[in-house]
Amino acid sequence: MTAGWLVKRLRAAERGLPIGGALAAALSLVLTAIPAFAADAFSTDWAPAAKSRARLIAGGGDLAGFEIALSPGAITYWRDPGDAGLPPTLDFSGSDNVASVEPEFPAPKRIKEADGGEAFGYDGNVVFPLRVTPRDPTKPSTLKLNADFAVCEKVCLPAKAHLELKLPSAPGSPHAGAIDAALAAAPRAVALKDFGALEALDAESWRLCSAHMDGPPRDLFVEAPEGWWLKTAPAQADAGRDCFTLTIGDKPKDAALPIALRLTLTGGAGAMETTVEAKPKT
Repeated sequence: MTAGWLVKRLRAAERGLPIGGALAAALSLVLTAIPAFAADAFSTDWAPAAKSRARLIAGGGDLAGFEIALSPGAITYWRDPGDAGLPPTLDFSGSDNVASVEPEFPAPKRIKEADGGEAFGYDGNVVFPLRVTPRDPTKPSTLKLNADFAVCEKVCLPAKAHLELKLPSAPGSPHAGAIDAALAAAPRAVALKDFGALEALDAESWRLCSAHMDGPPRDLFVEAPEGWWLKTAPAQADAGRDCFTLTIGDKPKDAALPIALRLTLTGGAGAMETTVEAKPKT
C-alpha cells in the first residue's frame, strides 16, 4: 500500500466521499494467494485472490502476460488508479535468467465506484503483456512473480499472487492471441506533435486539442508527479479537433510549475500516449 494511495483516499474524503468502510477493509485485510506453478507448458495454475484469480501465461519468444480474471461486478486498476485504489505492482526480482521485464498496460476506462469516486481501470478480465529480456538468450528463463493489486466491488481489497513459469522454447502457445490483443490495446507512444497541442489558459489550467479521429468516444487520462492531481473534462471541439481542459485540483505545498505530465488519449483509432511539460501562461 503506497503513500500515494492514502493521499488519494484522503483527497476523496475532503470532497465528502464516504470512504471509511472501504479504507478500513483495505487496511485490515490482505489476502495472500497460494503459490501457483506451471499448469502446463504455457501457463501457471490460477492463484485465487480477493474476488479474482491470477496467472502467468506465455506468448512465445520473449513475450508473456500477467492475467487477472475478475468476479462479476469487481474492478481492478490501471497504473494510475484514479481517485482511489492501488495500481498493480509486479516484482520479478526472484526470476531466473531474466535481465528485465517490461509490463504494458492496456488502455483504461473510467469507472464509477460505489463510494462516489472515479476509478481508472478495468471491469473485466485483463492481460498485462510482459516483454522479457533474458540475461543469456541461449538458456531458458523462469519468471517468478510476486504481484500486488487491488480488487474493488463495494469495498477495496488488496490481493496478492505468487506465480512461477518457465518460458517454453516451443512455439504454439494458446495464449499468444490474448497477449497480442492486449498489446494492441496498450497506448502507443507518439511525439507530442502527433498527439496534440497543449495551451495554457491561466496559472492553473490548460486546453489540450488533438486531431479528431473516427471511432469510440475519446477520453484523456493525465499522470502527474507525486502529490499533484489534475482534473480533466471534455471541452468544445475546435476546427475538427477533440479538446479537453486540464485543471490543477491539488499540488504539494510550495510546488511550482512547470511539471512533466504523461498524457494518454483513448478511443478514436486507438489509444496513444506522450509526455509534455505543463507551463503557466505567460
